[in-house]
Formats: sequence, C-alpha cells, structure tokens
Amino acid sequence: MPVRVATLLILLFFSVLGLAGTAFAQDPVEPTTPAVEAPAESAPADVPADAVPVSGRLMNSGTPVPDATVTATDGSGTVAAETTSDADGRWQLQVSPGSYTFGIDESSLPDGTSVQGTVDRDIVAGRSNTVIFSFGEARTSIGTPLWERFVRTTIDGLRFGLIIAITAVGVSLIFGTTGLTNFSHGEMVTFGAVIAWMFNVKMGLHLIPASILAIIVGGAFGWAYNAGVWRPLRKRRTGLIAQLVVSIGLGISLRYLILIFYSDRSNPFNDYQGQVEHDWGPFSITNVNIACIVISTIVLIAVALMLQKTRIGKAMRAVADNRDLAASSGINVERIVTFVWVLGGALAALGGVLFALSELGGRVQWEMGFKLLLLMFAGITLGGLGTAYGALLGCIIVGLFVQWSTMLIDPDLKYVSALLILIIILIVRPQGILGSRQRIG
Repeated sequence: MPVRVATLLILLFFSVLGLAGTAFAQDPVEPTTPAVEAPAESAPADVPADAVPVSGRLMNSGTPVPDATVTATDGSGTVAAETTSDADGRWQLQVSPGSYTFGIDESSLPDGTSVQGTVDRDIVAGRSNTVIFSFGEARTSIGTPLWERFVRTTIDGLRFGLIIAITAVGVSLIFGTTGLTNFSHGEMVTFGAVIAWMFNVKMGLHLIPASILAIIVGGAFGWAYNAGVWRPLRKRRTGLIAQLVVSIGLGISLRYLILIFYSDRSNPFNDYQGQVEHDWGPFSITNVNIACIVISTIVLIAVALMLQKTRIGKAMRAVADNRDLAASSGINVERIVTFVWVLGGALAALGGVLFALSELGGRVQWEMGFKLLLLMFAGITLGGLGTAYGALLGCIIVGLFVQWSTMLIDPDLKYVSALLILIIILIVRPQGILGSRQRIG
C-alpha cells in the first residue's frame, strides 16, 4: 500500500508540473485597449419605438389583390404608416397604439377592382390587430327587393334544412328502434368534423378522402358507443329516463374531451377556402354550398330507398313499429339496433363536415354539434319522433324558418325561432306532422 500511494503521488506531481509548464510556455498576451461597443442600430425614423404590427390580406372574390397601397391615418389626418400588399395580397405595417383609419389607394388597385371605403380600428398592444377590407359594390338589405331577399333566404333554408336532416335522421332512427332520446348525438357530429379536420390538416389528405375516412370512423364510433354503453344498459333493462340522463352526462363529457384534445379555437380545413359566389338571377351561391345541397339530397334519397326497398330497411321499420313482434318473427333486434347506431354515427360525421363547410365558413368548432342539437330535436319533433321521413320533412321546415327569421330579427338570434317552433309543436301536435301509431319510415 505505501508503495502504491507513493507511486500515485509521484504521477500526480509530474502531471501538475507538465500542465504548469504548458501554461507558462504560452505566448504572452499583448495588452489591448478596451473595445468600444458599437452603438446599437437605431430603429428607422418612420417606425415609432412602441410600434404595434397591423396586418391583413386583400381578397376580392377569392382572388388576392397584389401591389395595393395600404395607409394608416391618425386622428389629425396625418399618414402614420404606409405599405404595399405582396403577391398573395398580404400586407403589414407598424403604428403606435391608438385610433387609426385604414384605407387603400384606389389608383393602386387593378382595373375593375373597387374597395368599399375605409376601416376605423383601435390598435392595442399585445393583441392581434387585423384589418379586413371589403371589395366590390356595397349592397344593403334596404336596397335589395323583398322578393329577392326571400328567394335567397329560401335557398339558404333548404340547404340548411338538408344538413340538419342528415344529422337528425340518426337520432330519429335510434329513438324509433330503442326508444332512447340521445342527447349526446351532437358530440357525434363534432367528432366526425374533428376527425375529418385531423385527416385533412394534420395528415395532409385532401378533404374529400378525409371526409370519407371520417364517415368510416364515425360509423365505427357509433358501433363502439352502442357496444360499450347502450347494449349493457339495455341488457340490464335500464329505464329510458335513466338512459336519457346517461346520454346527457356522456354528451357533456365527450364535449369537453374534444375541447381538451382538439382546441377551443375555430380551425379551418385546408381546402375549399375563399369560395367565389355565382350570381344566378335573384340569388347567389358558392360551389361548396351547391355540393352540400347535392350530397345531402343524394344521401337522404339513398336512406329513404334503403328503408323502403332493402331487407334491413324493412327490418328497421318493423323494429320501430313493434320491437317484440319483430323479435318473435325472427328478426335479430340487437343486430338491427347495432346497424342503426353505425348508420347514425356515419351520418353524423358527414353532417358535421357539411355543417362546417356551409355554415361555419369551412371551420371546425369544438361545440358545433351542441349548437346543432336543438335544431335536430326541433326538426324530428316537428316531423314526428321515430320516423325518418318525418325527420327529413321537419328539419327542412326548421331550416326554412331559421333562415326566414333573419329577415325580421338579428341573424345572431336566428336559432331562437327553432325553439319557438319546438314549443308550439309540443303544445299543438305533440306527435308531429307524420307521427302516429302507424308510422312510415
């Protein structure tokens, strides 16, 4: 041990000595004068120190407006900032917080392009300051004839009613075959739209294949929802009131699960943004809205033919009319109920995508299905609970009344008319238009 310790001490000594020699062997460092820090670059004279960015995008009927001069004028009439839009119509300038009037130099606009005046904005630090200009000739409701407004709102009402019907048919069929009033169906609509958004935005698929995949996932969700929750409750012979309460609780839970894993913001699809309206006589419509009307009509006709012409459709109507009699005649009731849940989930997913495209400007919201739930129940109650044809008829009427109401009340309050319809129908004719002991559909 003493020999080992002595050896280690000797090696340590020579190591330290070698390091010291290397340090002393370095060249002496020449004394240098302290470096004088260069003055920081000052901001341009026309940009204030407390500048706040203001931005926007110039779009005329879906087409970017490049090389347009955008100015910001303060309260004294002095031009505080000026910029030019790029090839995509985007622009940005810097101004101090305060009130400004933003305008576009019309001489810098392309031929045939006009802007609808200026925009007054209060610019505040710490938030997104976006200015949106409107192009084309301004049209007010006062200048539009009443009959033309009626035609436009009627077309919008038919489109909206068809979309409500797509989502509500599943609720009606589920009620007809099981007696369950499913208050969580709105979250199935939101789920389908969110899944389509994930396939479209996160995975980069075009919206059409993304929607098809969302419909498949929505059908699978309907199957799992029935197998995991409602089939065990039916086997335990849980009462319909208890099942209704369970559906309310599950609806709230699913809504906030979507909020946690999705977002509280309205997120757009990657495709079919900035649609151009086609003026056809007294009304104008976009290609997306035309596609929504065509798809909804085709799907609803297919569902009607399935109910009338196919064996499973006839079995669904038999279960809806008399569950015990259908079971005694050899129909597998549980298999029919499972198919109804799959069909309801798929239609809910499709309805969610169409609702986002036509009513929400191509954006997906975490509570969009909950907003649509009242309209679904108003439609199926008006048409007759448990009948698919009644749901179709009732939803179209609700969609028309909702859009017609915008001619008299603020558009933000248009859904109140659906609640009014629901109350009146429950008082006057609780069974609905087509609701009766012998139902069709």
